[in-house]
Amino acid sequence: MFDPILADIRFGCGRSPRIAAPDSIAAILDGLTGPDPVAETFPIEPFEIFLAKRVTPTNALFRLSKSAKGTRIGDEAHQAMVNITREGRKARRGWLVAHVSRRVASDTPMRERLESFWADHFTAHGKASVLQVATSPYIESAIRPHLAGRFEDMLIATATHPLMLHYLDQQASAGPNSPQALRFPGKTGMNENLARELLELHTLGVDGPYTQDDVRQLAELLTGLAFTEQAGTEFRPPLAEPGPETVLGKAYGGGKPTIDDIHAVLRDLARHPATAQHIAHKLAVHFLGDTPDPALVTAIAGVWHETGGDLPEVYRAMLDHPAAWAPAPGDVKMPLDFIASACRALDVPSKALAARAQMLLMDPLRLMGQVWQQPSGPDGLPEADAAWITPQGMAARLQWGFTLPQLMLDALPDPRDFVVTALGARAPEEVRFAASAAETRADGIGVVLASPAFQRM
Repeated sequence: MFDPILADIRFGCGRSPRIAAPDSIAAILDGLTGPDPVAETFPIEPFEIFLAKRVTPTNALFRLSKSAKGTRIGDEAHQAMVNITREGRKARRGWLVAHVSRRVASDTPMRERLESFWADHFTAHGKASVLQVATSPYIESAIRPHLAGRFEDMLIATATHPLMLHYLDQQASAGPNSPQALRFPGKTGMNENLARELLELHTLGVDGPYTQDDVRQLAELLTGLAFTEQAGTEFRPPLAEPGPETVLGKAYGGGKPTIDDIHAVLRDLARHPATAQHIAHKLAVHFLGDTPDPALVTAIAGVWHETGGDLPEVYRAMLDHPAAWAPAPGDVKMPLDFIASACRALDVPSKALAARAQMLLMDPLRLMGQVWQQPSGPDGLPEADAAWITPQGMAARLQWGFTLPQLMLDALPDPRDFVVTALGARAPEEVRFAASAAETRADGIGVVLASPAFQRM
Protein backbone atom coordinates (compact mmCIF):
# COMPACT_ATOMS: atom_id res chain seq x y z
CA MET A 1 0.00 0.00 0.00
CA PHE A 2 1.32 3.52 0.71
CA ASP A 3 5.03 3.90 0.07
CA PRO A 4 6.72 7.26 0.77
CA ILE A 5 9.38 6.68 -1.89
CA LEU A 6 6.77 5.92 -4.51
CA ALA A 7 4.80 8.92 -3.29
CA ASP A 8 7.82 11.11 -4.01
CA ILE A 9 8.63 9.58 -7.39
CA ARG A 10 5.27 8.55 -8.83
CA PHE A 11 3.00 11.30 -7.52
CA GLY A 12 5.57 13.99 -6.77
CA CYS A 13 8.55 15.55 -8.53
CA GLY A 14 11.16 13.04 -7.42
CA ARG A 15 13.31 12.64 -4.33
CA SER A 16 15.02 15.53 -2.57
CA PRO A 17 18.04 15.55 -0.24
CA ARG A 18 16.41 18.07 2.11
CA ILE A 19 12.62 17.69 1.78
CA ALA A 20 11.09 14.68 3.50
CA ALA A 21 8.69 12.44 1.63
CA PRO A 22 5.02 12.60 2.68
CA ASP A 23 4.13 10.11 5.39
CA SER A 24 0.58 9.41 4.26
CA ILE A 25 -2.01 9.91 1.54
CA ALA A 26 -3.69 12.44 3.81
CA ALA A 27 -0.49 14.49 3.92
CA ILE A 28 -0.36 14.59 0.11
CA LEU A 29 -3.96 15.74 -0.16
CA ASP A 30 -3.71 18.23 2.70
CA GLY A 31 -0.81 19.86 0.91
CA LEU A 32 -2.92 20.52 -2.15
CA THR A 33 -5.34 22.69 -0.20
CA GLY A 34 -2.74 24.36 2.01
CA PRO A 35 -0.59 27.44 1.37
CA ASP A 36 1.36 27.69 -1.87
CA PRO A 37 4.70 29.21 -0.79
CA VAL A 38 6.70 28.18 -3.89
CA ALA A 39 4.34 30.20 -6.08
CA GLU A 40 5.31 33.26 -4.06
CA THR A 41 9.01 32.41 -3.97
CA PHE A 42 9.17 31.71 -7.71
CA PRO A 43 6.49 33.98 -9.16
CA ILE A 44 5.00 33.70 -12.64
CA GLU A 45 3.23 36.65 -14.17
CA PRO A 46 -0.58 36.24 -13.96
CA PHE A 47 -2.40 36.64 -17.26
CA GLU A 48 -4.13 39.79 -16.08
CA ILE A 49 -0.73 41.46 -15.70
CA PHE A 50 0.48 39.95 -18.97
CA LEU A 51 -2.52 41.45 -20.74
CA ALA A 52 -1.98 44.94 -19.38
CA LYS A 53 1.82 44.92 -19.54
CA ARG A 54 2.36 43.25 -22.90
CA VAL A 55 -0.77 42.64 -25.00
CA THR A 56 -2.43 46.04 -24.67
CA PRO A 57 0.67 48.11 -25.55
CA THR A 58 1.66 45.71 -28.35
CA ASN A 59 -1.69 46.10 -30.06
CA ALA A 60 -1.61 49.89 -29.64
CA LEU A 61 1.89 50.02 -31.12
CA PHE A 62 0.82 47.78 -33.99
CA ARG A 63 -1.98 50.14 -34.90
CA LEU A 64 0.36 53.13 -34.65
CA SER A 65 3.08 51.51 -36.75
CA LYS A 66 0.53 50.61 -39.39
CA SER A 67 -1.08 54.04 -39.55
CA ALA A 68 2.29 55.82 -39.56
CA LYS A 69 4.12 53.36 -41.78
CA GLY A 70 7.15 54.91 -43.48
CA THR A 71 7.55 57.64 -40.88
CA ARG A 72 9.86 57.99 -37.88
CA ILE A 73 6.90 57.55 -35.55
CA GLY A 74 5.91 54.37 -37.35
CA ASP A 75 9.46 53.01 -37.19
CA GLU A 76 9.74 53.77 -33.48
CA ALA A 77 6.41 52.11 -32.79
CA HIS A 78 7.52 49.03 -34.70
CA GLN A 79 10.79 48.87 -32.76
CA ALA A 80 8.97 49.27 -29.45
CA MET A 81 6.71 46.38 -30.43
CA VAL A 82 9.75 44.25 -31.26
CA ASN A 83 11.25 45.11 -27.87
CA ILE A 84 8.11 43.99 -26.03
CA THR A 85 8.15 40.68 -27.90
CA ARG A 86 11.85 40.23 -27.08
CA GLU A 87 11.18 40.95 -23.41
CA GLY A 88 8.34 38.44 -23.53
CA ARG A 89 10.65 35.70 -24.78
CA LYS A 90 13.10 36.53 -21.98
CA ALA A 91 10.30 36.43 -19.44
CA ARG A 92 9.22 33.04 -20.81
CA ARG A 93 12.64 31.58 -20.07
CA GLY A 94 12.31 32.95 -16.55
CA TRP A 95 8.93 31.29 -16.15
CA LEU A 96 10.44 27.94 -17.19
CA VAL A 97 13.05 28.42 -14.46
CA ALA A 98 10.22 29.19 -12.03
CA HIS A 99 8.32 26.03 -13.01
CA VAL A 100 11.42 23.87 -12.44
CA SER A 101 12.42 25.71 -9.27
CA ARG A 102 8.96 25.15 -7.82
CA ARG A 103 9.45 21.43 -8.43
CA VAL A 104 12.85 21.50 -6.76
CA ALA A 105 11.65 23.34 -3.65
CA SER A 106 8.06 22.26 -3.19
CA ASP A 107 6.82 20.58 -0.01
CA THR A 108 3.68 19.61 -1.95
CA PRO A 109 5.13 18.41 -5.26
CA MET A 110 1.94 16.71 -6.43
CA ARG A 111 0.58 20.23 -6.98
CA GLU A 112 3.26 20.82 -9.61
CA ARG A 113 2.54 17.48 -11.30
CA LEU A 114 -1.17 18.24 -11.36
CA GLU A 115 -0.52 21.67 -12.81
CA SER A 116 1.36 20.08 -15.71
CA PHE A 117 -1.36 17.46 -16.20
CA TRP A 118 -4.18 19.97 -16.37
CA ALA A 119 -2.17 22.47 -18.41
CA ASP A 120 -1.68 19.73 -20.99
CA HIS A 121 -5.33 18.67 -20.81
CA PHE A 122 -6.35 22.28 -21.49
CA THR A 123 -3.58 22.99 -23.98
CA ALA A 124 -3.55 26.56 -25.24
CA HIS A 125 -0.81 28.70 -26.68
CA GLY A 126 -0.65 31.90 -28.65
CA LYS A 127 -0.33 31.81 -32.41
CA ALA A 128 0.85 35.36 -33.05
CA SER A 129 2.72 38.31 -31.58
CA VAL A 130 3.40 38.45 -27.87
CA LEU A 131 0.60 35.95 -27.16
CA GLN A 132 3.04 33.26 -28.30
CA VAL A 133 4.63 33.42 -24.83
CA ALA A 134 1.39 33.64 -22.84
CA THR A 135 0.99 30.00 -21.79
CA SER A 136 2.56 30.27 -18.33
CA PRO A 137 0.47 33.33 -17.39
CA TYR A 138 -2.62 31.43 -18.63
CA ILE A 139 -1.73 28.43 -16.46
CA GLU A 140 -1.06 30.66 -13.48
CA SER A 141 -4.44 32.37 -13.71
CA ALA A 142 -6.81 29.76 -15.13
CA ILE A 143 -5.46 26.42 -13.90
CA ARG A 144 -3.33 26.66 -10.76
CA PRO A 145 -6.07 28.30 -8.62
CA HIS A 146 -8.44 25.40 -9.43
CA LEU A 147 -6.12 22.39 -8.92
CA ALA A 148 -7.85 21.42 -5.69
CA GLY A 149 -11.31 22.71 -6.50
CA ARG A 150 -14.12 21.51 -8.72
CA PHE A 151 -13.43 20.48 -12.30
CA GLU A 152 -16.32 22.56 -13.61
CA ASP A 153 -14.71 25.74 -12.30
CA MET A 154 -11.44 24.89 -14.02
CA LEU A 155 -13.34 24.06 -17.20
CA ILE A 156 -15.10 27.42 -17.20
CA ALA A 157 -11.88 29.30 -16.39
CA THR A 158 -9.99 27.67 -19.27
CA ALA A 159 -12.75 27.44 -21.90
CA THR A 160 -13.59 31.12 -21.57
CA HIS A 161 -10.01 32.32 -21.17
CA PRO A 162 -8.69 34.83 -23.74
CA LEU A 163 -5.78 32.58 -24.69
CA MET A 164 -8.09 29.59 -25.34
CA LEU A 165 -10.44 31.80 -27.36
CA HIS A 166 -7.47 32.99 -29.40
CA TYR A 167 -5.95 29.49 -29.76
CA LEU A 168 -9.17 27.85 -30.96
CA ASP A 169 -10.31 30.76 -33.14
CA GLN A 170 -13.35 31.65 -31.05
CA GLN A 171 -12.60 35.36 -30.91
CA ALA A 172 -14.58 36.34 -34.02
CA SER A 173 -17.13 33.52 -34.06
CA ALA A 174 -20.60 34.89 -34.82
CA GLY A 175 -23.89 33.01 -35.00
CA PRO A 176 -25.35 32.81 -38.53
CA ASN A 177 -28.45 34.73 -37.38
CA SER A 178 -26.68 37.03 -34.95
CA PRO A 179 -27.11 40.80 -35.28
CA GLN A 180 -23.47 41.08 -36.38
CA ALA A 181 -23.83 38.47 -39.14
CA LEU A 182 -27.09 39.99 -40.41
CA ARG A 183 -25.61 43.47 -40.43
CA PHE A 184 -22.48 42.40 -42.34
CA PRO A 185 -23.52 39.42 -44.47
CA GLY A 186 -20.62 37.32 -45.64
CA LYS A 187 -18.16 39.16 -43.38
CA THR A 188 -18.40 36.98 -40.28
CA GLY A 189 -18.86 33.26 -39.66
CA MET A 190 -19.22 30.73 -36.90
CA ASN A 191 -16.24 28.68 -35.76
CA GLU A 192 -16.66 25.14 -34.38
CA ASN A 193 -13.10 24.59 -33.09
CA LEU A 194 -13.76 25.44 -29.44
CA ALA A 195 -17.01 23.47 -29.35
CA ARG A 196 -15.39 20.40 -30.90
CA GLU A 197 -12.37 20.40 -28.59
CA LEU A 198 -14.56 20.98 -25.54
CA LEU A 199 -16.49 17.80 -26.31
CA GLU A 200 -13.69 15.70 -27.79
CA LEU A 201 -10.72 16.64 -25.61
CA HIS A 202 -11.79 18.57 -22.53
CA THR A 203 -14.90 16.65 -21.39
CA LEU A 204 -16.60 13.64 -23.02
CA GLY A 205 -13.64 12.20 -24.96
CA VAL A 206 -13.16 11.32 -28.60
CA ASP A 207 -15.53 8.36 -28.29
CA GLY A 208 -18.04 10.28 -26.18
CA PRO A 209 -21.81 10.24 -26.73
CA TYR A 210 -22.11 13.32 -28.93
CA THR A 211 -22.91 13.96 -32.56
CA GLN A 212 -21.95 16.56 -35.13
CA ASP A 213 -25.27 18.24 -34.37
CA ASP A 214 -24.19 18.59 -30.72
CA VAL A 215 -20.96 20.21 -31.90
CA ARG A 216 -22.90 22.63 -34.08
CA GLN A 217 -25.40 23.48 -31.35
CA LEU A 218 -22.63 24.02 -28.79
CA ALA A 219 -20.75 26.22 -31.26
CA GLU A 220 -23.89 28.36 -31.64
CA LEU A 221 -24.24 28.58 -27.87
CA LEU A 222 -20.62 29.70 -27.54
CA THR A 223 -21.02 32.59 -29.97
CA GLY A 224 -20.62 35.85 -28.15
CA LEU A 225 -17.47 34.75 -26.32
CA ALA A 226 -14.73 37.22 -27.15
CA PHE A 227 -12.00 39.22 -25.47
CA THR A 228 -10.49 42.67 -25.57
CA GLU A 229 -6.90 43.63 -25.07
CA GLN A 230 -7.91 45.83 -22.12
CA ALA A 231 -10.49 43.78 -20.25
CA GLY A 232 -9.85 40.17 -21.18
CA THR A 233 -12.85 37.91 -21.77
CA GLU A 234 -16.17 39.57 -22.38
CA PHE A 235 -19.53 38.50 -23.75
CA ARG A 236 -20.72 40.35 -26.86
CA PRO A 237 -24.47 39.83 -27.47
CA PRO A 238 -24.27 41.12 -31.08
CA LEU A 239 -22.19 38.03 -31.96
CA ALA A 240 -24.51 35.57 -30.20
CA GLU A 241 -26.87 33.29 -32.08
CA PRO A 242 -30.47 34.01 -30.94
CA GLY A 243 -32.80 31.27 -29.73
CA PRO A 244 -32.20 28.11 -27.69
CA GLU A 245 -29.59 25.47 -28.48
CA THR A 246 -29.85 21.80 -27.60
CA VAL A 247 -26.68 19.99 -26.48
CA LEU A 248 -26.87 16.30 -25.50
CA GLY A 249 -30.65 16.54 -25.42
CA LYS A 250 -30.87 19.54 -23.07
CA ALA A 251 -31.90 23.03 -24.16
CA TYR A 252 -29.87 26.10 -23.16
CA GLY A 253 -30.56 29.79 -23.71
CA GLY A 254 -33.56 31.07 -25.59
CA GLY A 255 -33.93 34.39 -23.81
CA LYS A 256 -31.55 37.31 -23.97
CA PRO A 257 -28.11 35.73 -24.69
CA THR A 258 -25.76 35.83 -21.70
CA ILE A 259 -22.59 34.10 -20.63
CA ASP A 260 -24.63 32.28 -17.97
CA ASP A 261 -26.00 29.99 -20.70
CA ILE A 262 -22.42 29.03 -21.58
CA HIS A 263 -21.51 28.42 -17.96
CA ALA A 264 -24.58 26.18 -17.60
CA VAL A 265 -23.63 23.87 -20.46
CA LEU A 266 -20.02 23.70 -19.26
CA ARG A 267 -21.12 22.67 -15.76
CA ASP A 268 -23.32 19.93 -17.19
CA LEU A 269 -20.50 18.68 -19.43
CA ALA A 270 -18.13 18.64 -16.45
CA ARG A 271 -20.47 16.36 -14.47
CA HIS A 272 -21.34 14.02 -17.35
CA PRO A 273 -20.51 10.31 -16.74
CA ALA A 274 -18.54 10.18 -19.99
CA THR A 275 -16.37 13.05 -18.75
CA ALA A 276 -15.76 11.15 -15.52
CA GLN A 277 -14.65 8.07 -17.45
CA HIS A 278 -12.53 10.01 -19.94
CA ILE A 279 -10.56 12.02 -17.40
CA ALA A 280 -10.29 9.16 -14.90
CA HIS A 281 -8.52 7.17 -17.59
CA LYS A 282 -6.27 10.12 -18.47
CA LEU A 283 -5.29 10.63 -14.81
CA ALA A 284 -4.48 6.95 -14.39
CA VAL A 285 -2.38 6.84 -17.57
CA HIS A 286 -0.51 10.01 -16.64
CA PHE A 287 0.43 8.94 -13.14
CA LEU A 288 0.61 5.16 -13.40
CA GLY A 289 1.35 4.00 -16.91
CA ASP A 290 0.07 3.38 -20.40
CA THR A 291 -2.22 0.48 -19.40
CA PRO A 292 -3.68 1.28 -15.97
CA ASP A 293 -5.72 -1.18 -13.94
CA PRO A 294 -9.34 -0.92 -15.20
CA ALA A 295 -10.61 -1.26 -11.63
CA LEU A 296 -8.66 1.82 -10.62
CA VAL A 297 -10.10 3.81 -13.53
CA THR A 298 -13.60 2.68 -12.57
CA ALA A 299 -13.00 3.72 -8.97
CA ILE A 300 -11.83 7.20 -9.98
CA ALA A 301 -14.71 7.65 -12.41
CA GLY A 302 -17.19 6.51 -9.79
CA VAL A 303 -16.05 9.11 -7.27
CA TRP A 304 -16.05 11.77 -10.00
CA HIS A 305 -19.66 10.94 -10.80
CA GLU A 306 -20.70 10.83 -7.14
CA THR A 307 -19.07 14.14 -6.25
CA GLY A 308 -19.70 16.02 -9.49
CA GLY A 309 -15.99 16.29 -10.20
CA ASP A 310 -14.68 17.34 -6.78
CA LEU A 311 -10.99 17.08 -7.60
CA PRO A 312 -9.51 16.37 -4.14
CA GLU A 313 -11.94 13.46 -3.79
CA VAL A 314 -11.01 12.29 -7.29
CA TYR A 315 -7.31 12.37 -6.38
CA ARG A 316 -8.11 10.54 -3.15
CA ALA A 317 -9.84 7.77 -5.12
CA MET A 318 -6.68 7.34 -7.19
CA LEU A 319 -4.31 7.36 -4.21
CA ASP A 320 -6.51 5.08 -2.09
CA HIS A 321 -6.56 2.33 -4.71
CA PRO A 322 -4.03 -0.49 -4.21
CA ALA A 323 -3.04 -0.36 -7.89
CA ALA A 324 -1.63 3.13 -7.34
CA TRP A 325 1.10 1.64 -5.14
CA ALA A 326 2.07 -1.37 -7.24
CA PRO A 327 5.86 -1.66 -6.93
CA ALA A 328 6.46 -2.33 -10.64
CA PRO A 329 8.16 0.58 -12.47
CA GLY A 330 5.64 3.15 -13.65
CA ASP A 331 5.35 5.49 -16.59
CA VAL A 332 8.45 6.84 -18.35
CA LYS A 333 9.17 10.40 -17.26
CA MET A 334 8.45 13.05 -19.84
CA PRO A 335 11.44 15.31 -20.54
CA LEU A 336 10.35 18.05 -18.11
CA ASP A 337 9.70 15.43 -15.41
CA PHE A 338 13.16 13.96 -16.04
CA ILE A 339 15.05 17.25 -15.90
CA ALA A 340 13.08 18.65 -12.97
CA SER A 341 13.41 15.46 -10.91
CA ALA A 342 17.16 15.45 -11.56
CA CYS A 343 17.36 19.08 -10.42
CA ARG A 344 15.34 18.21 -7.30
CA ALA A 345 17.60 15.28 -6.47
CA LEU A 346 20.64 17.52 -6.95
CA ASP A 347 18.94 20.41 -5.10
CA VAL A 348 19.94 22.85 -7.84
CA PRO A 349 19.61 26.53 -6.82
CA SER A 350 17.21 28.58 -8.89
CA LYS A 351 19.88 31.17 -9.66
CA ALA A 352 22.02 28.48 -11.31
CA LEU A 353 19.11 27.56 -13.59
CA ALA A 354 18.36 31.19 -14.36
CA ALA A 355 21.96 31.90 -15.34
CA ARG A 356 21.85 29.35 -18.18
CA ALA A 357 18.15 28.61 -18.73
CA GLN A 358 18.44 28.17 -22.47
CA MET A 359 21.34 25.71 -22.27
CA LEU A 360 20.22 23.82 -19.15
CA LEU A 361 16.49 23.65 -19.77
CA MET A 362 15.01 25.02 -22.97
CA ASP A 363 17.36 23.42 -25.52
CA PRO A 364 17.61 20.02 -23.77
CA LEU A 365 13.83 19.77 -23.53
CA ARG A 366 13.61 20.26 -27.29
CA LEU A 367 16.33 17.69 -27.95
CA MET A 368 14.47 15.21 -25.74
CA GLY A 369 11.36 15.75 -27.85
CA GLN A 370 9.37 18.23 -25.76
CA VAL A 371 9.23 21.70 -27.26
CA TRP A 372 8.21 23.50 -24.12
CA GLN A 373 4.57 24.64 -24.10
CA GLN A 374 4.23 24.12 -27.83
CA PRO A 375 2.60 20.70 -28.40
CA SER A 376 1.74 19.90 -31.98
CA GLY A 377 -2.02 20.16 -31.41
CA PRO A 378 -4.77 20.85 -28.85
CA ASP A 379 -4.62 17.22 -27.68
CA GLY A 380 -1.37 18.04 -25.89
CA LEU A 381 1.64 15.83 -25.29
CA PRO A 382 1.62 12.08 -26.02
CA GLU A 383 1.52 9.84 -22.95
CA ALA A 384 2.84 6.63 -24.52
CA ASP A 385 6.34 5.64 -23.38
CA ALA A 386 7.33 5.01 -26.99
CA ALA A 387 6.92 8.71 -27.75
CA TRP A 388 9.75 9.59 -25.38
CA ILE A 389 12.10 6.60 -25.44
CA THR A 390 13.59 7.30 -28.83
CA PRO A 391 17.27 7.09 -29.87
CA GLN A 392 17.53 10.88 -30.10
CA GLY A 393 15.61 11.43 -26.90
CA MET A 394 17.69 8.96 -24.92
CA ALA A 395 20.91 10.41 -26.31
CA ALA A 396 19.80 13.84 -25.12
CA ARG A 397 18.96 12.50 -21.65
CA LEU A 398 22.35 10.81 -21.36
CA GLN A 399 24.16 13.94 -22.49
CA TRP A 400 22.22 16.07 -20.01
CA GLY A 401 22.85 13.67 -17.13
CA PHE A 402 26.57 13.27 -17.68
CA THR A 403 27.52 16.84 -18.58
CA LEU A 404 25.17 19.48 -17.17
CA PRO A 405 24.91 18.77 -13.42
CA GLN A 406 28.51 19.90 -12.94
CA LEU A 407 27.58 23.25 -14.53
CA MET A 408 24.74 23.79 -12.06
CA LEU A 409 26.51 23.06 -8.78
CA ASP A 410 29.73 24.26 -7.18
CA ALA A 411 30.38 20.70 -6.00
CA LEU A 412 28.66 17.50 -7.04
CA PRO A 413 27.47 15.10 -4.32
CA ASP A 414 29.17 11.77 -3.74
CA PRO A 415 27.52 9.34 -6.19
CA ARG A 416 27.27 6.73 -3.42
CA ASP A 417 25.04 9.15 -1.52
CA PHE A 418 23.30 10.51 -4.58
CA VAL A 419 21.99 7.13 -5.70
CA VAL A 420 20.20 6.79 -2.35
CA THR A 421 18.94 10.37 -2.51
CA ALA A 422 17.55 9.93 -6.02
CA LEU A 423 16.08 6.45 -5.74
CA GLY A 424 15.88 5.69 -2.03
CA ALA A 425 15.79 2.11 -0.88
CA ARG A 426 14.45 1.16 -4.30
CA ALA A 427 17.85 1.78 -5.92
CA PRO A 428 18.81 -1.40 -7.82
CA GLU A 429 22.05 -3.01 -6.67
CA GLU A 430 23.62 -2.68 -10.12
CA VAL A 431 23.00 1.08 -10.11
CA ARG A 432 24.51 1.38 -6.61
CA PHE A 433 27.58 -0.54 -7.79
CA ALA A 434 27.95 1.48 -10.98
CA ALA A 435 27.66 4.74 -9.05
CA SER A 436 30.28 3.65 -6.52
CA ALA A 437 32.66 2.42 -9.24
CA ALA A 438 32.53 5.55 -11.39
CA GLU A 439 35.89 7.22 -11.99
CA THR A 440 34.57 10.74 -11.37
CA ARG A 441 31.65 12.25 -9.48
CA ALA A 442 30.26 13.57 -12.76
CA ASP A 443 30.28 10.06 -14.21
CA GLY A 444 28.67 8.66 -11.08
CA ILE A 445 25.87 11.22 -11.17
CA GLY A 446 25.40 10.54 -14.87
CA VAL A 447 25.15 6.80 -14.27
CA VAL A 448 22.34 7.29 -11.76
CA LEU A 449 20.40 9.77 -13.94
CA ALA A 450 20.80 7.54 -17.01
CA SER A 451 19.64 4.38 -15.23
CA PRO A 452 16.30 2.85 -16.21
CA ALA A 453 15.24 3.13 -12.56
CA PHE A 454 15.54 6.93 -12.69
CA GLN A 455 13.78 7.22 -16.05
CA ARG A 456 10.49 5.89 -14.70
CA MET A 457 7.92 7.13 -12.23
